[in-house]
Amino acid sequence: MKYIVHDQVVLSRAPEGPLAAHLGSFANALSAQGYSGQSLKLQVRIAACFSRWLEQKGVGARDIDLEHAMRYLRYRARHLRSNSSDRPALRHLIDFLRSEGVIPVEKTATRRVPPAEICAQAYAEYLRDAQALAAATVIYYVSFVRDFLHHCFGDGKVTLSRLRAADVVSFVQFNAPRLHLKRAKLMTTALRSFLRYVRYRGDVTLDLAAAVPVVANWSMPSIPRAISVDQTRQLLASIDRHTPIGRRDYAILLLLARLGLRAGEVAFLELDDIDWGAGQLNVHGKSGQRNELPLSADVGKAIAAYLQHGRPPSASRRVFLSARAPIKGVGPIGVCSVVRRSLLRAGIDAPTTGAHQFRHGLATQMLSHGASLREIGEVLGHRHPQTTQIYSKVDIKALRTLALPWPGGVR
Repeated sequence: MKYIVHDQVVLSRAPEGPLAAHLGSFANALSAQGYSGQSLKLQVRIAACFSRWLEQKGVGARDIDLEHAMRYLRYRARHLRSNSSDRPALRHLIDFLRSEGVIPVEKTATRRVPPAEICAQAYAEYLRDAQALAAATVIYYVSFVRDFLHHCFGDGKVTLSRLRAADVVSFVQFNAPRLHLKRAKLMTTALRSFLRYVRYRGDVTLDLAAAVPVVANWSMPSIPRAISVDQTRQLLASIDRHTPIGRRDYAILLLLARLGLRAGEVAFLELDDIDWGAGQLNVHGKSGQRNELPLSADVGKAIAAYLQHGRPPSASRRVFLSARAPIKGVGPIGVCSVVRRSLLRAGIDAPTTGAHQFRHGLATQMLSHGASLREIGEVLGHRHPQTTQIYSKVDIKALRTLALPWPGGVR
C-alpha cells in the first residue's frame, strides 16, 4: 500500500519511527525552498529510512543529533546503495528538526574568545551604531583592526594604553607592500578610525591616528578600464533569453550597462523598489544612500520578462534569485559571477571580468556625448565631485587621431 507524504512524494509503505509525523512538514519546507521534485523525493525518502533506523536503535526524537545521522550514513554505505546527496539531505533534515523544536539545538563547547577579538567586535558595534557605516565598510575596517591587534598583542591581553607610534608604523610598513594600493589606503583609513575611537574612549592619551603613515598615491594614474559599446552590445546579444537563467542574466547585465549600477545595488534591488507607473527604480546605494533612477523601456521589459517567465516562486522580496535550491537572493558576488560567466561564454576579451567596467563604460560613453561631470556623478550616485573627476583624464591615444598635421610637414 502506497503512502502519500506530499503531492510530489509517495512512499512504498507508511513511515515509521520517531520522525514519521514530521516527514510531511519536512517535504513542505523543501518545496518552499525551491527544491526540484526529484531532489525533494530523494531527501524525504532517506529521511523515512533514517527514521526507521532510529526506531530499530531505540532512539527517541528528543535524543537525535548529528552523530546519529553520521552513524546511519556509515550503516547505509555498508548495507545499502549510498549516494552523494545522502549527507546533505540528512544535514537539511537535522537543521529542519532543530528549527521546528523537534530536537534540541546542538550545544557547542564554550571556547575562549581572544581579547583581540573582543576589542575588534566592540569597535564593530561602534561603527554600526554610532557611525552608521555600511555593513561592507564595517567588515573591511574590522578585519584590518583585528590584524593590527594580533600584530601588537597576539592572543594575549590587549592593553591599548601600551600602544606607541612605532607599533602603528611597523604594522603599516609590514602590510602595505603586500596589498593593492586601494586596499593599503583602506587599511590606513581603518587604522586612523580605530585609533581615534580608542582615544575617544580614553584607552589611549596619545594621538596615534596622526602616526599612521600615508600610503603613496598618484592621483588618477590611469583611465578607468571600461568595456566598450561594441563589446557590451555583443555580450547582450549572446545571452539566451529563452531560458529562466538567461532572462535573469540579461536583466542583470542591462542594469549594469544602462544604469551603471554597482553589483551590490543590483543584488539588493527589491520588488518594491520598482515603480512601474512612474518608470523609476529606487536604488539602495552605498552608506544607505537612495537614488531614484529612470527605468528605461528596454531595462523594464527585461526585468518584467524575468519576473513573469523566469523568477522561481519565493517569499523573498529580492528581484533576482538563485536558480537552484535553496532559492535565495543573488548576492554581489553572484552578480559578478554572472558577468564573468557571460563574458567567457561569449568569448569577449573585456578589460576585466568584473561588474564595475560597465559603470566605467557608461560614464565614458556619457562623457563622449557631451555630458558634464556633474551629470555623470548624478547618474552614478557619487556623493563627492572628486569621485567623478577620474573620468576627466584625457585619453591621449584618442586625441592623437584628431591631431592636425604640422604645417609644412615633418622637419
